[in-house]
Amino acid sequence: MSAAPLTPSVTAARIWKLLRGIFGNELPVAIDLEVVRELLNQPAFGKGASLKKPIAFDAENFEGALVRNEDRHEEWGIFYKPRPKCPERERFTIAHEFGHFVLHREGRGRFQCDKAGITSGQDDDRNIEREANAFASQLLMPRDDLDKLLGEHRKVTFHLLSDIARTFQVSFEALCLRFIEITDQRAILIRWDNGFLDYERRSSSARRTRAGYKIPGKTQEPVAGSIAADASAIQCFDGEMQSAALWCAEEAPHMKLREFKHTYVDRDRVISLLLLESAEPRSWDRSWKDEDSFDSFDQFVSNGQFPVR
Repeated sequence: MSAAPLTPSVTAARIWKLLRGIFGNELPVAIDLEVVRELLNQPAFGKGASLKKPIAFDAENFEGALVRNEDRHEEWGIFYKPRPKCPERERFTIAHEFGHFVLHREGRGRFQCDKAGITSGQDDDRNIEREANAFASQLLMPRDDLDKLLGEHRKVTFHLLSDIARTFQVSFEALCLRFIEITDQRAILIRWDNGFLDYERRSSSARRTRAGYKIPGKTQEPVAGSIAADASAIQCFDGEMQSAALWCAEEAPHMKLREFKHTYVDRDRVISLLLLESAEPRSWDRSWKDEDSFDSFDQFVSNGQFPVR
């Protein structure tokens, strides 16, 4: 009987388990990717393949690539776009290519990651990009460590999430997306580009209670009366109470949410986080289970795959 195929979550968890067994309490929360690369060359993951040290390669419309050596097929190399002002993005790119190496290298000899290749690719291409992104997210921000960092504080704020992002050495946006993925709170993350909705991501609890803002097929702007719509409110890291019905049409008038806002320096991008009061799922409504669940591909596809800034 053949072994079951590796999944992003299982593979990332195996790596962390092995590293903790080797380094114990000396293992830093921000994982050393060079140590991970060396581990991936071991028989448990490498299976005769050799993964060389990543090399910086600067080209237009390029983020990263995993390439097999045509002369020595057991050798694989990683190339990544250098970003001196955003080393967090480099880390995610390299971790993403690690995902291709450990999960997908049996299927082809080259993986090049850029916006065009992802958004216009065939379904198989889109699926492997989802898996590589999921692997990178779970490798760089393991759930148990993230739960501990969040659990030490009674109230989630953008200050807290920013601090945790620095701890993991990932971008603020990547950390917010990972928070949405693992939180049991009713939470909605929205990114606005040039004043219009780019994406909305909802936690599982938000989906279960049908809490959401995006209207499929429509171009949307921040709702009037919100912090997101207030051009004078550049940042709102501590959050401000709002009526949940202001954002989510199906919420009862008495329900509240806390709205957070982060405006990037050039002001063409805004991140909104909505934390809603708890609510019971409708016992008769199971349709939320049929919706597309949050996945790591959709996190980054609109921005050329990788979380930025």
